[in-house]
Amino acid sequence: MSPSYQAFRHELIELCLAAIQHGLDSNKNLAVTTSNHDPFLRRHRATFVTLLSKNSLRGCIGSITAKRELVVDLARNTHAAAFYDPRFPAVTAGELDELDIHISILSTPEPIDFDSEPELVRNLRPGKDGLVLEEGGKHGTFLPSVWESIPDPGEFFLQLKRKAGLAPKHWSEGISVSRYTTEIITRFG
Repeated sequence: MSPSYQAFRHELIELCLAAIQHGLDSNKNLAVTTSNHDPFLRRHRATFVTLLSKNSLRGCIGSITAKRELVVDLARNTHAAAFYDPRFPAVTAGELDELDIHISILSTPEPIDFDSEPELVRNLRPGKDGLVLEEGGKHGTFLPSVWESIPDPGEFFLQLKRKAGLAPKHWSEGISVSRYTTEIITRFG
């Protein structure tokens, strides 16, 4: 049986902190030496990094598709969440010690089969599913943690359509939806 990412919690949190500190010092991504990490952390995995300051969102950037080793993806997404989320100014050195860091390690997204929006909504698993919506060059995702603020499956999907740039009542045969789960690692500042 594979180990849990929780077994590497300290190492992954330290990597996030190092990525932010390196960005503060040099305004560059941290170069990760993958051979310094356990082979389990060198597998290709997609990650999201959510930063909060005083319980308010401070940055959230991630990957849906596993295109690079987990430790590299995590360092890059941490740097991007801290310094390049277009919704927020860059994180400052004075915020670092107080930042909450939420790491989401994603499973591989799997397509959901459905013939209608009501069927799709009935098949959602609140609190468990992260969703990826794609249609006509538009796309959006919600992590499973979004269920905490939008617990109703119909409303969850409606808000995901809005996030993807689609009208709330939009429906077409071209809509595709995939689901994924996450393993969460958290550090409270």
